[in-house]
Amino acid sequence: MGLHSRPTSRRRLLAPTLLTALSVATVAAVVTGMHSLSPSEATAASSPSRTSPAATAPASPSAAAPSPSAAVPSTTPSAAPVSTSPVAEPAQPSSPPSSDAATATPSAAPSATPDTPSAALGSTATAPADHESATVGVLFTGSAAAGNHFCSASVVHSPTGNLLLTAAHCLTSADGVTFAPGYRDGNAPYGTWQVTAIHTTTGWSQKADQDEDFAILETAPSNGRKIEDVVGANRLGTNEPFGATVRLYGYPADSESPSLCTNASNQQGSYQRVISCPAYPAGTSGGPWINTATGDVVGAIGGYQQGGDSDNVSYSAYFDHTIAALYSQAEAAAS
Repeated sequence: MGLHSRPTSRRRLLAPTLLTALSVATVAAVVTGMHSLSPSEATAASSPSRTSPAATAPASPSAAAPSPSAAVPSTTPSAAPVSTSPVAEPAQPSSPPSSDAATATPSAAPSATPDTPSAALGSTATAPADHESATVGVLFTGSAAAGNHFCSASVVHSPTGNLLLTAAHCLTSADGVTFAPGYRDGNAPYGTWQVTAIHTTTGWSQKADQDEDFAILETAPSNGRKIEDVVGANRLGTNEPFGATVRLYGYPADSESPSLCTNASNQQGSYQRVISCPAYPAGTSGGPWINTATGDVVGAIGGYQQGGDSDNVSYSAYFDHTIAALYSQAEAAAS
């Protein structure tokens, strides 16, 4: 059954130079209707500001930005994760996991706090090698070799145990694309998984709508094991507050380790999250925004200008009923 799109005659985001003045503004919009969705094939893309220059992108979304005068929900959205099912803890890394390796048994969801103390808010450092960072990795075209990755992605919890979250602008076809969770220093300690399909909204596939710059990817088992059984996953969070404090992960194209920054996110326009975190350049597109209060993933670097035109300010399309419906579609297709 087709789903209705958000209104398209709305203003876009203000330029990042006005970010500081706008980050404290509260404005409101009532989001009505549902988006029509359609799966599309996916593969390495683009050289927008947050995608590795090695990739080839689809048509860029409009660079015009939502105005702060755009309507915003009159009440603060409440946390509403798509799934509350337990999420698997990561297995011990292997390189790659052998076909007879034991499958990890799902247990409690990862703690909303990383295994190591957090750095100062708004600072960027190398992410610790812990349970949460093991769910984050990089996309490759071909082998998982140093310098060969182009975008970031993360494992999202599902009953099928084989779904990833990334930015829609990262991919145009699944051919030859692999994902390496927990990738670090040229090594894929948990192995690699082949991407087999991508699901995006029709708003993205037909109009490259920056407010729908997210994608759910399917993966094939690796050595007989589903990815979530090996490294765990993050629950998808929808309608969670714009003003949440989040952990922002991403792999710069010129780095072999993930970056991590914790800071408060804010609202820009009706359907964009924004955060100030230094040093998130090309390659970090698709990296997850994980709410420190709920442990849910509430964003993926992308959205306005495919992540933003400054390495120090990142954006994400807002996760609401649109991505929830897309997730349900991907889950049904993967079953």
